[in-house]
Amino acid sequence: MQGGQMVAEGPLRLSSVLTSSKLSFLPSLTKIVGTLGPKSRSVEVIEACLKAGMSVARFDFSGLDSDYHQETIENLRIAVKSARKLCAVMLDTVGPELKVYNKTANPIELKADDVVTITPDATKEPSAEVLPISYSGLAGTVKKGDTIFLGQYLFTGSETTSVWLEVLETKDRDVICLVKNTATLAGLIFTMHVSQVHIDLPTLNENDKQVISTWGRRNNVDFISLSYTRHAEDVRELRAFLRTQNLHETQIFAKIETVEGLKHFDDILHEADGIILSRGNLGIDLPPEKVFLFQKSAVHRCNMVGKPAIITRVVDSMTENLRPTRAEATDVANAVLDGTDGILLGAETLRGLYPIEAVTTVGRICAEAERVYNHSLHFKRIVKHVGEPMSHAESVASSAVRAAIKVKAAIIVVFTSSGGAARLIAKYKPPMPVLAIVVPRLKTNSLKWTFTGSSQARQLLGVRGVYPLLTTPEMATSGELGLKLALDHGKSVGLLKPNDQAVVFQKIGDSSVVKIVLLEG
Repeated sequence: MQGGQMVAEGPLRLSSVLTSSKLSFLPSLTKIVGTLGPKSRSVEVIEACLKAGMSVARFDFSGLDSDYHQETIENLRIAVKSARKLCAVMLDTVGPELKVYNKTANPIELKADDVVTITPDATKEPSAEVLPISYSGLAGTVKKGDTIFLGQYLFTGSETTSVWLEVLETKDRDVICLVKNTATLAGLIFTMHVSQVHIDLPTLNENDKQVISTWGRRNNVDFISLSYTRHAEDVRELRAFLRTQNLHETQIFAKIETVEGLKHFDDILHEADGIILSRGNLGIDLPPEKVFLFQKSAVHRCNMVGKPAIITRVVDSMTENLRPTRAEATDVANAVLDGTDGILLGAETLRGLYPIEAVTTVGRICAEAERVYNHSLHFKRIVKHVGEPMSHAESVASSAVRAAIKVKAAIIVVFTSSGGAARLIAKYKPPMPVLAIVVPRLKTNSLKWTFTGSSQARQLLGVRGVYPLLTTPEMATSGELGLKLALDHGKSVGLLKPNDQAVVFQKIGDSSVVKIVLLEG
């Protein structure tokens, strides 16, 4: 397992602490995913979140429907135009989530040492004595001593809104449990999680397929977050389904939430386009003291193969407070030092009181951590992992990053159509932004001719340090014009200033070329 390390020594670290934080056009290289919902769906709030640093908008279908999300995504499009910033769209599936439906919405108070029955009998009214669940096979999968967690905001770790139960016995299809802590369950839906027990439900359920084939297809989503990914076959099944919906370009982020997914992590990583470490669920399925070990190991594995790793559950307290706790702030920074590509905000922006402040604060913490991130150490680890002989593409990409570090370049400019070149450079975690000039490519099928590029540009918003600029097809034949566009854009947004140097990575014919450009004073 590899851990994050700081490059600075004692005096420099102190200097960093005493220096005021400054937000530039780009708050951080680390990407921020914001979940849009009741507190963050207006045009004004979305636009403010975009300006604060949100680059991916997540739509969670576990509690909100397609009509609701369609209104929100229309607001997102307006905000994107107003803010003049690209934003990718992520659809989050529900998967094999267990739920208790409390139709009356009456609070249910469970007291420690009481006994409660979990039953699949939907005719039962939820109470302190009986809880009807949306799964008939629970009694057949649990045994005495197993642990079950239940709550409205289950995965925040709040013991006042969630309860943990110990299985005493099973009777037919019912599960008899001992209540271990006192808590009041409030709301219409409670989520249930059985620790380290396989739930025999499909990872991609019929409702997920329906949402993808309608809302996802209509909005040409950039990413799908596959909840409760447990096997590599889960990813392959989703990819095959996406092809049937003409969503060939949509990327899959496998969401690892259980020990079962942990056990098959390497196979899942091989199949997926990126990984989301759902630490709330993992913190229940794993002992708390083991979560950081898996996080560091998983992020390292993602870094070595150049696939994005996104961390969840970072500043939960900002759901109700203007500032994160000291532990949360340190947690975010340590995730960046470990090599995390992105931070996913869930409840903080979905229903939190301070969605804009949450994005801003996380961006500031990430930016501070990036200032002392040990790029040299990470570079050496990647080179060692890749081994020799390097492929031509790896060799040129790593050389571009090495050159940029040596000459202290302000940015790396890369020309790409698929986004692959930009990802390969980002794999080496350069300390400066990567400006990806995405050149559209003509694509044809039996019905029509179209240009690719929009999806490829937005998907680069999920990659650490990469900032895409979608250009016109003419740029494919005019390298100098494209470079001028890139440098002018860099200057306009504050990435470049007179006498700065830029490293340019570009393909000419069958060769990849790296050159250094000095901006005129």
